[in-house]
Parts: sequence; structure tokens; C-alpha cells
Amino acid sequence: MGKLSGFCCIFLLILSVFSSFLFSQSTEKQQVNKFTIHAPQLKTDKQIWVYLPKNYQNSENAYPVIYMHDAQNLFDAQTSFAGEWQIDEFLDNFEGSESIIVGIEHGNDKRLDELTPFSNNKYGGGQGNAYLNFIVETLKPYIDTNFRTLSENENTSIVGSSLGGLLSFYAILKYPEVFGNAGVFSPSFWFSEDIYTFASNTSLAKVSRFYFVTGTEESENAVPNQQKMVNLLLEKGVDKENIVNNIIQGGRHNEAFWSAQFPDAYIWLTNQ
Repeated sequence: MGKLSGFCCIFLLILSVFSSFLFSQSTEKQQVNKFTIHAPQLKTDKQIWVYLPKNYQNSENAYPVIYMHDAQNLFDAQTSFAGEWQIDEFLDNFEGSESIIVGIEHGNDKRLDELTPFSNNKYGGGQGNAYLNFIVETLKPYIDTNFRTLSENENTSIVGSSLGGLLSFYAILKYPEVFGNAGVFSPSFWFSEDIYTFASNTSLAKVSRFYFVTGTEESENAVPNQQKMVNLLLEKGVDKENIVNNIIQGGRHNEAFWSAQFPDAYIWLTNQ
């Protein structure tokens, strides 16, 4: 009995240490909440991550909202594909104005379909409109109803990287009355030339603001493609003050790069 009891104690100790190790891998903060909402436009359910400002519970303030794609990569290293953006860590220590961050989990094997407004002959895709309709028609009304938000377009941003950067750019062109600001990180403009045609043929809202950032070590066409789009916007009369065109030497197409660029983007997108 003594040996068995001793074995149980050792087993429980090992289990406790192992459990603590697993728990320690999560970097998600207490300000991050999750809920699931039905997305009829996509015929599925979506898990949503919401970061609330540190002072949210102790104030009656309303806050700007930033909608972001790929929620699995934003707050928690445990759920991320290759490192997290550390959104919550940054905002927990930021001394400026606070915002609500709404992260939308990608659809795993449906990610490419959801985040591309146009199809590609090789890769397919092109279901971005349904995904955007979910945000505009279902998710944003829910967020504005259940949280204290500043719901006007000037206080609503949409931010993403890679395909998420492509869709964020498309979103602000298609729904300028909803999204006043877009964070366009390493946009996959290569996916379809139709994005340039769409931008060229769209009447751009004078209040729309664009924050572009791309690294020089991403792909051969990353910088030229971004510059091409910026030039197009300027030719269409977008005010230079409403465009940031950042080309970062040595920047690579990964979470670490986007995480490092987020603080400056956040400050500009929230007019600080």
C-alpha cells in the first residue's frame, strides 16, 4: 500500500508539472474572450476572439474597433501557426488610446476561399464576398450591440496579412461606409490582377485611410505590387496623408514581421 501510495504521489506530481507546462504555453491574456457565432453567409459557425481594453469593465467608455483575420495567430502562441502577433501584450502595455480588437478565426482549409475576393486559375478561391458579408451583416451588428463600441466608419478598421491583407484592402474599397481604415500587411496582390481593376473602377471615399507595409525579403514582386497599388490610389486622387507606404528592409513574410509592424500601424490607424 505504501509503495502504491508513493507511486500515486509521484504520478500526480508529474501530471501537475506537465499540466503546468501545457498551461504555460498559452500566452492569451484575461482580456481576451471567445464566443461562437453562426455565419449563415458561410454556412458554418465562426469562433471569434475579442480583446477588451484593460479599463473596459471599470468605465462606461465606448471604443474604436479593429477587425482582424486569422485570430488563431493574434493572441496566443499555442494556437498560432508560426508565432503570434502579441496583440494583447502590446495593448496591455500601451499608454495611448485603447481599442477593442475582434479576431475572426480562419476556416482552416477554407481560409484561401474566405480571404480572396477573386479566384485564381491555379489556386481557386474567390469567396471573399461571402466572408465580408458575414462581418458586415452579422458580426459587426453583434459586436456593436453587445459591446460598447464607436461604430462609425472612422472608428472601424480592418487589418490582415498576406491573403488577409488582400481582403482588408478589398473590404475598405467595397464597404467604405463600414470600414474607414485598413491595415494592409504584406498583401497578396499577386493572387489576381482583378484587384487592380476593381480598385481602378471603384469610386474611393475621401475619408478612407490605408496603411501598407511589406518587407523586402518577402517575394520578388511583393514591393513592386504594393507600390503599383499605392500609385493607383494616388492617381485616383487619394490624399497622400491618407496613405502610409512602408517598405521594411529585411522584412519577411511571417508572423514575427507582422507582429513587429503592428504597433506603428495601430497608432496610425487609431489617429494617435
